Amino acid sequence: MEKAKKISLSDYVLSGGGANGESFDCISDPNVMLKLYFPGKIQQPLDEMMLARKVYEAGIPTPEPGEYVVTEDGRYGIRFRRIPGKKSYSRATGDEPEKVAQFASEFAQMCLQLHSVHVDTTQFENVKDRYYRLLAENPFFTTAEKDALGKFIADTPDEDTAIHGDLQYSNAIFAGDKRYFIDLGDFCYGNHLFDVGMVYLCCVLSLEDFIEPTFHMKKATAIRFWEEFAPVYFGTDRSLKDIEEEIKPYAGLKTLIVERDTKQPMPEFREALKGII
Repeated sequence: MEKAKKISLSDYVLSGGGANGESFDCISDPNVMLKLYFPGKIQQPLDEMMLARKVYEAGIPTPEPGEYVVTEDGRYGIRFRRIPGKKSYSRATGDEPEKVAQFASEFAQMCLQLHSVHVDTTQFENVKDRYYRLLAENPFFTTAEKDALGKFIADTPDEDTAIHGDLQYSNAIFAGDKRYFIDLGDFCYGNHLFDVGMVYLCCVLSLEDFIEPTFHMKKATAIRFWEEFAPVYFGTDRSLKDIEEEIKPYAGLKTLIVERDTKQPMPEFREALKGII
């Protein structure tokens, strides 16, 4: 097991936060940022760091991961190469909603590139295995519903290409003409539809009171983002209705992740699964 390097938070300034922890910029070295997990999480940052290194070495555009560290108060984290002047696609869209078509197109092109990368399948988890595990652990679906969902997952064609695992438009950043994916702790491989389902969930299925504080925009803007994203990603020869009919079940499957984290059923996401269960 890799040993964590002890660091002092006196050399860092808080720059953001999320569900698992906080991010900091290094004061003495502007090229370094720190992702620090909340107290009690030790294995998770180590696992994410090891995965981040493999993802970086696979050629995925992501900030270079550095050391596994621990602070004086016992919080564990990872140091990354900082991207000065970065902005996420969700924040950029919220700040300049008149540019939603541009930002959605750029994000779609990033996703297309990501989903064209063939990976060494011995180094990463198959997305189907991840969903089978989530399904087995979920206490809210009935046995019959689980059987139907399991068959849907199994029947999805296999692919050996990269999947982000948490493909939100807040997890893609840009600085100048450089673009990167961040927060790749759920990186795996498999069919691209499992990934794109998250885009649809964040833009369309999520409620206004979640979208606005999380993605910094009105839901109407988020829906417009999806409407601009879809033809760039899927092609202009398909109708938006046809695309959404295909992607809805994969968005609905994300309820397995949300219900794991919230420990309660999520009817607004389950609605997308009505064609399966």
